[in-house]
Amino acid sequence: MNDDEYVKISDSEEALLTEEFDQVIEASLEGNSAENSEDEQPPELEILFEDEHIVVIHKPAGLLVHRSYLARKERFFAMQLTRDLVGCHVFPVHRLDRPTSGVLIFAKSSEVARGLCEQFEHHQVTKEYIALVRGNMQEAGRLDYALKIELDDVADKKANKDKPPQEAVTDYKPLLNSEIPFSSGRYPTSRFCLLNLTPQTGRKHQLRRHMAHLRHPIIGDTTHGDGKQNKFFRSHFEINRLWLIAKSIRFTHPVTLEKMHIETELEQEWLTIFEQFGWDEESLAANPSMLIS
Repeated sequence: MNDDEYVKISDSEEALLTEEFDQVIEASLEGNSAENSEDEQPPELEILFEDEHIVVIHKPAGLLVHRSYLARKERFFAMQLTRDLVGCHVFPVHRLDRPTSGVLIFAKSSEVARGLCEQFEHHQVTKEYIALVRGNMQEAGRLDYALKIELDDVADKKANKDKPPQEAVTDYKPLLNSEIPFSSGRYPTSRFCLLNLTPQTGRKHQLRRHMAHLRHPIIGDTTHGDGKQNKFFRSHFEINRLWLIAKSIRFTHPVTLEKMHIETELEQEWLTIFEQFGWDEESLAANPSMLIS
């Protein structure tokens, strides 16, 4: 599961939300904790919301949601760290890619997790992302572009490689444009755009692949992005990350039925880039052409 995917509950997968599965994960994480070197500190998590049923955190970029077959050497996971913070078992209900930061929900019981998963499955959850992409953009739009499933050579070696492309829909809205007087290729300047992205479906790497399809790849995307642009951005700004954050999420609380809207703040890295791009209030007031209406 990745950026904009949810955990789909089926009969064969329902066991993943049982106490037996939680105990297996717990034992695995206990062993993982014992392996951690004393001098290595875990990343800090911020709790955005918590009650007796759910906990919502800000996942830092670079942190995996949970242990996986492909990440045997990893030492820290959002699931483990959240469990330690709240003092009880937690259950993942959706995913964020390792390099993507932002809002991430965990349930405190399998029953609550199942209810949240059903909301994701029935497209009753709205997730909004902020991304920094190559080039300027002027118009908002919707990209309805089916995506062929991406398979991993090891984890998906038994999967059907001939599965037809899956429906994938993303709404995008440009917020700010910038042009800086430094060359990152054949042009004397470099252009960037800050985007609001709202996936309407949950496919593997959907946002990254859709933006690459629009020829506005997300900066820092080493799989689907622009290698030359990524290299320029890293060397010029001395910040290395995927410029994609899950900014907010809207859903119905599975127990209280309250309409929830949880939003996180941008990390300092984003604010540093905004300053470099002249995206402060004073600069925008003097040059409103950077602000997309």
